Amino acid sequence: MAVASNTGLGRALFGAALGLFASTSIAANAAEQITFVSQGGAYQKAQTVAILDPSAKKLGITINQDSIPDAWPVIKSQVASGKPIWDVVDVPTGYCLRGGEQGLIEKLDFSKIPNAAAMPEAYRNPYSVAYEFYSSVLAYSQKKYPDGATPNSWADFWDVKKFPGRRALRNHPIATLEAALMADGVAPDKLYPLDVDRAFKKLEEIKPNITVWWTSGAQSAQLLNDGEVDMVMAWNGRVSALTKEGAKVAYTYNQGILQSTSLCILKGAPNLATAVKFLNEAVDPVHQANLPLHIDYGPANPKAFDTGVVKPERVAQLPSAPDNAKKQALMSYAWWASPDGEAAEKRWVSFVQK
Repeated sequence: MAVASNTGLGRALFGAALGLFASTSIAANAAEQITFVSQGGAYQKAQTVAILDPSAKKLGITINQDSIPDAWPVIKSQVASGKPIWDVVDVPTGYCLRGGEQGLIEKLDFSKIPNAAAMPEAYRNPYSVAYEFYSSVLAYSQKKYPDGATPNSWADFWDVKKFPGRRALRNHPIATLEAALMADGVAPDKLYPLDVDRAFKKLEEIKPNITVWWTSGAQSAQLLNDGEVDMVMAWNGRVSALTKEGAKVAYTYNQGILQSTSLCILKGAPNLATAVKFLNEAVDPVHQANLPLHIDYGPANPKAFDTGVVKPERVAQLPSAPDNAKKQALMSYAWWASPDGEAAEKRWVSFVQK
C-alpha cells in the first residue's frame, strides 16, 4: 500500500514536472518575438500581408509593429538610453550605414543570413540588407507631351526649348544631383563618386525653370495630377498610383535612380538572435515576390523574379526588374553616407535658399 502510494506520488510529481516543462516551453516560444518598425500607411500594410505575417508563421515568432515616418532620431535616442525597445527597422539605406559607423546599428554576420548573402553585393553592406526598391523617375503629363513627343532622359528634362513646360524637382540633393549629372552627359554607371561642383553647376541652369521644389511624395504626385507642373522627378509608385486612377500621366525608367530601403538591427536590440532570423526570412525569395502583389515596389532579392509568383506583365512594371534595373543608376548609399555626401547635403540648403 505504501509502495503504491509512493508510486502514485511519484507519478503525480512527474506529471507536474512535465506540466511545468510544457508551460516553460510554451512561454519560451511565446517570448520569441521582435519589434519591427516601418513607415506606416499602405506600405506597411502591404509588408504585413506579404512578408511579416508569413515570416512570423514560418518562424513561430511574434512580430510586434511600430511605425514612424522618420525613425532616425528615435534610433539615436533609444540606443543612447542603453535599453532600446526596437529590434528591426526598415529605413533608407543611408541611415543604416551612418548608424553602423556611429555605433547605433549592429554589424551583421551574413553566414547567419544566407538569403542576404546570396543577393548581389551592391544590395548589402556590413550593417544592412536591401529590403525593397523604388525609383526616382522622370514623370510627365501625357496631355502636354503626347506619344512621339515625350521626354525620355534628364537631358530632355533640362531642355526647356524642345520640351517647354513647368517643372518640379525634389527639395533634396539625393537623386537630384544624380539626375543633374546624367543631364550633363554622365553615364548612369559612372556617377560615383559624384562630381558635386559639376552637378550644382548643372542645377543652376535649370533652377529658373523649376516651378516647385517638392518636399513629399504626395506633393510631387499632386502637382502632376493637378496640372501645376508638366514634368517632375517623382517616385515611381506615386505616379503609377495616379495612372490607376485614370490620370493622363506617365514615366520612364530610363535614367531612373534605383533606391532602396533596407533592414537593420539596433545596437543592443533586446531580441538580437530572433531579429537575425527574421532578417533572413524577410528577404526570402518567395516572401519578396509577394510584396509587389500588394504595392508598386520591387523586391530586393533578384531571385524573387525566378519564383513564378510575379507574372511577366507585373514584372515589367517593377523598378528592380532586371530589364528596368539595367536602364537605371543604382544609388550609392556608401557615397551619400561619406563626408563628401554629408557636405553635399549641407551645400544643398544654401543652393535652394539663394
